[in-house]
Amino acid sequence: MNRIALFATPLLALTLAACSSTGPTQVVATAPMVATPVIARPMVPTPAQTTQQALLTTSVSNGFVDAAALSVMTAKDSAEANSAQFYALQFGRPGAPRQWAGDKGTTGSVGVGPYVRVNNLDCRDFTHTVKANGQDYVKKGTACREQNGNWAVVQGAA
Repeated sequence: MNRIALFATPLLALTLAACSSTGPTQVVATAPMVATPVIARPMVPTPAQTTQQALLTTSVSNGFVDAAALSVMTAKDSAEANSAQFYALQFGRPGAPRQWAGDKGTTGSVGVGPYVRVNNLDCRDFTHTVKANGQDYVKKGTACREQNGNWAVVQGAA
């Protein structure tokens, strides 16, 4: 039974046949292995990956929100404001503010203007309003989308 199992694999049968001592010596040749060449190509992120990375690196603490508002905002407030700021700049329509809500009644909205091409970059005016502790904080400015997809404030007024 074990002999049948041994010869069930063709490679093993060929190997054992080559070891036979009762006949002329047989030479078993192996075929060369053909490998597909590996071509190094630069990794190009997909548009979805670029958008996700830009969302993670566009931060309201980089001039998108009034500094006084940042001091009273929680981590959740900042995360919600970041998301709203990015999506308003990236996909928002002029005249249709993007609303957000954070912790303990803190809310905000981001309004954007039309796209304007400046030095080969897409730019937009924005107004980010934060309502926290019964006070309104307003930040107006202009942001441009950099080559890597990140949005950066290029001009801002309190």
